[in-house]
Amino acid sequence: MSPGGSTEAVTVRVPGKINLELVVGPLREDGYHELSTVFHAVSVYDRVTVQPASRWSVHVTGPFADRVPTGPDNLALQAARALARRRSRRVGSGPVRIDIDKQIPVAGGMAGGSADAAATLVACRELWAMDHVDQDTLEGVAAGLGSDVPFLLHGGTAIGSGRGEQVTPVLARGELHWVLWVGEGLGLSTPEVYAECDRLRAEAGSTDLPVPQPSGELMAALRRMETDEVAAALRNDLQPAAVSLQPLLGEVLDTGLELGARAGIVSGSGPTVAFLVGSQAEAIDLSVGLAANGPTGDITRVVGPVPGAQVVQHHRTPSPPPPGPVRGGPLGPVHG
Repeated sequence: MSPGGSTEAVTVRVPGKINLELVVGPLREDGYHELSTVFHAVSVYDRVTVQPASRWSVHVTGPFADRVPTGPDNLALQAARALARRRSRRVGSGPVRIDIDKQIPVAGGMAGGSADAAATLVACRELWAMDHVDQDTLEGVAAGLGSDVPFLLHGGTAIGSGRGEQVTPVLARGELHWVLWVGEGLGLSTPEVYAECDRLRAEAGSTDLPVPQPSGELMAALRRMETDEVAAALRNDLQPAAVSLQPLLGEVLDTGLELGARAGIVSGSGPTVAFLVGSQAEAIDLSVGLAANGPTGDITRVVGPVPGAQVVQHHRTPSPPPPGPVRGGPLGPVHG
């Protein structure tokens, strides 16, 4: 309950992301790789609701709920607590209950946990009326939570640099159609995929790496939003490592291309595979073909780019006022 006895809750909708380009550079002193990536928010969404509570807690529903931790490791919970440390102490402020409707695949390379953290930051800022916290400050808190979290505040299409947390929007008009394939039980840990990338590079003698930069070809293709040009410019340096660790992904990529996809790419560290197609009709045809001929997996049609975390409901239900003194009418007070 919030001050005054009212029930108050804020709901935020947040998309998942795929990577149109992921260029992995040298290892930095902090243990992260220098990256240049192009994030692309797509229309598969989680909904995150926060409301005042007597203790901090996370509750998850949806098809991927059983794979989401609800303890201290939950990134949404960490986000709420991180923002709470920045707010001024005032009467009525305190812990929150976080409810997540989980539709973004977990451990799928689509930044589902980061999306929930971004949504929680936006929801808590609204719930706690933190008007003094501007977007730059919110992005600073987001960057401390994870490399993908700042992008999910923005959405759209954007370049990520540093370890991915420095976000610069890309001017892109129009939309792209995608078919996503996600296999069950194929979760790949991000550190494991990066380690395999390093191993494969060392094996090939490719260890002298330049500072990564976004490709001019992809930037030009996105400005025109020409499907075939974007398809030709897609790149993921982690894809060989993901396929090495999970060869089934290579089979999925081959099947999608044989069925007419303009391009296919592993998203981030995987194991989601994103197929680019030219229209909604092509997306339907590819979805049917993958379901009939490809390895078993969840298949979803999405479009991008879409906006980042947005408040979709701020609900306040005032409690009835406490009973006051009984006042009489023309006949005087009424006594029971």
